[in-house]
Amino acid sequence: MAAASAAPFTINGAVKTQAYLEGSRVKETKALISDLCRQFYHLGWVSGTGGSIAIKVHDHSIPKPHQLIVMSPSGVQKERMMEEDMYVLPPKCSDWGPLFLKSSRPNATTISLMLPLNSTQLGRNLSTPSHSPIRSPNAVFRRHRNAKVSAKAGTLSSNNSTEPSRRCIVLDIEGTTTPISFVTDVLFPYARDSVGKHLELTYDTAETQDDIKLLCAQVEEDLENGVAGAVPIPPNGEKEDIIAAVVANVEAMIKADRKITSLKQLQGHIWRTGFQSNELETVVFDDVPEALEKWHSLGIKVYIYSSGSRLAQRLLFGNTNYGDLRKYLCGFFDTTVGNKKETKSYIEITESLGVDNPSEILFVTDVYQEAIAAKAAGLEVIISIRPGNGPLPDNHGFRTITSFSEI
Repeated sequence: MAAASAAPFTINGAVKTQAYLEGSRVKETKALISDLCRQFYHLGWVSGTGGSIAIKVHDHSIPKPHQLIVMSPSGVQKERMMEEDMYVLPPKCSDWGPLFLKSSRPNATTISLMLPLNSTQLGRNLSTPSHSPIRSPNAVFRRHRNAKVSAKAGTLSSNNSTEPSRRCIVLDIEGTTTPISFVTDVLFPYARDSVGKHLELTYDTAETQDDIKLLCAQVEEDLENGVAGAVPIPPNGEKEDIIAAVVANVEAMIKADRKITSLKQLQGHIWRTGFQSNELETVVFDDVPEALEKWHSLGIKVYIYSSGSRLAQRLLFGNTNYGDLRKYLCGFFDTTVGNKKETKSYIEITESLGVDNPSEILFVTDVYQEAIAAKAAGLEVIISIRPGNGPLPDNHGFRTITSFSEI
């Protein structure tokens, strides 16, 4: 963040200095807005750019009419918002000129709208269970500070060695939070057996037409590459012929356990019907709910990264044998950020979470190739050993656990 000038300036007749602009209260407010923007995105509430969210800097040593305002830029995506992107504005429009600060990031120099919003008005989406409104600005600041302190402090392990400090934990699902058998023996068969019926009932909806369009593009690519099981989908065929071709391709993709967005998107829509009708209930390992609750209470943010769509992930954790666990989760990543076995995917996640160092993120997975990719991106990695998981290479070099209680 670079100021337009380091010289003293005036707010309502009072002379202020650059040190005032860079004080702890201003920094806390910047951190609060950037954190809220990332939360809005990862919880699926609001996407897009910063939206010019504005919060007054609550400093009790300064009269309210003279308190500064921090505002998010309109040119930075919410999931990439950082503290240094924020604008700091004076309380009166007539003072804007000498106090306007420009972000150091490209495409973050436009102010489109100042919302009449303060932190007492910031609430949670009522469709997400167990989230209460943010009641007081001071409580928000305290929670933000406490979360940062508890997550950065590190903990002592049973042998009195200090474990790495972490701010975020990213969890795989299959073989990590949930038995592989539930995915292979329950979810996949349900999607496979229901795809024809689902397409018949929803064929004319925009959602299903988009699903078919994505699958057609994937099948064309598969046919060019000689992928086994790929069947041409007639571009202008009759409804029955298109559905039959889509069903054949989906069955082949599920059988091959393809980790592709087009398949996962359709599966998510099919599973949604299953969960809404109570035909499906997610199984999670017994140690998972307690661990999620513990990490949440410590201020450690927990995210999911799975090849399943974000919709499917929300469905899975909203309908478990331990109830709705989404209240402990801060967001969801799927293959739209990249393949789980590619290092660039974890770099993208690191940038989205906004940590100072990738080592502040712990990634837990059961897949060795994913562990390698995450480690190459600088993340701390633990491999989950659960019943039914595949074998690991000898001398793989990663710490392993059989329960989240070991973390």
